[in-house]
Amino acid sequence: MSEIIGFVGMSHSPFATLLPPSAAGTAGARFLADARRVAAAVTRLAPEAVVVIGPDHFHANFYDQMPPFVLGVEAATGFGDFGSTEGPLPVAAGLAWAVRDGLDEAGFDVTLSYALTVDHGVVQSYEMATGGHSVPVVPLVLNTAAPPLPSLGRCVALGRALGDAIRRSPGPGRVLVVASGGLSHWLPSNDPRDPSVVGERRDSLIHGRRDARAFAAVREPRVRAMAGDPDAPVNAEWDRWFLGQLRTLDLGPIVALGHERLEHQAGSGGHEVRTWLVGHAATGLPLVWDSYEPVPEWITGMGIGTTFPV
Repeated sequence: MSEIIGFVGMSHSPFATLLPPSAAGTAGARFLADARRVAAAVTRLAPEAVVVIGPDHFHANFYDQMPPFVLGVEAATGFGDFGSTEGPLPVAAGLAWAVRDGLDEAGFDVTLSYALTVDHGVVQSYEMATGGHSVPVVPLVLNTAAPPLPSLGRCVALGRALGDAIRRSPGPGRVLVVASGGLSHWLPSNDPRDPSVVGERRDSLIHGRRDARAFAAVREPRVRAMAGDPDAPVNAEWDRWFLGQLRTLDLGPIVALGHERLEHQAGSGGHEVRTWLVGHAATGLPLVWDSYEPVPEWITGMGIGTTFPV
């Protein structure tokens, strides 16, 4: 049987690689230093596999078919967006199939992929938490960007079923759970029902699968233009409350926020904290260490939390 040896929740941002800190004490320096500390602690834990829960930013999933949950079971490939790693990632296929079977038994009909494309929403935290991409991975992609989203309660239930499935897996023995996303940040709407989402942009959200590379080439300059603004909105108070809540096993106050209050307090990008809810519920342990730095220059409140000392 497998053992869950810990949980890492970690924010991601394209600008962690595109706009790195120029020196200690500058924007993002604390986050990256603490991410390296986490990677060193994970190395000491010696995981044999890592389950990474992260979002997709319209690089693999579009509104022609938009699943709430996608599990990679055979091959996973980094898209390479915003300077993230491009190319094949090692997949823990045996564990992935055990997860699929366990989730199915628990009533979760996750979408299955034999050839899953993952973007920086999975790859960045996977590499930062493990110090590279040598540990076999099981990628679980959550829809956190394309409304309507899975409810917060449904994500907690998925996490509990995920934890049970991992523990019942015949192997590998030592499994780390990593959640990638959040914390607070505000992004333009991606909802085709929004009257402001029109024309070519709306069409690309629905039909971007026809040429995902071309879609990304148009979208990335718009995202890059958001970088470097020291006045970009970040809700540090809410982010710290969220991390503090995960130092307990009571996810009820977070779930009680619901979709609208979560977005009001943490922004449209704050919906990515669903990945943390899944990972925290899967592990069934409170955080014992966390780190936080508001980095408006990266348009994100950058947080890390672990269930083991760092």
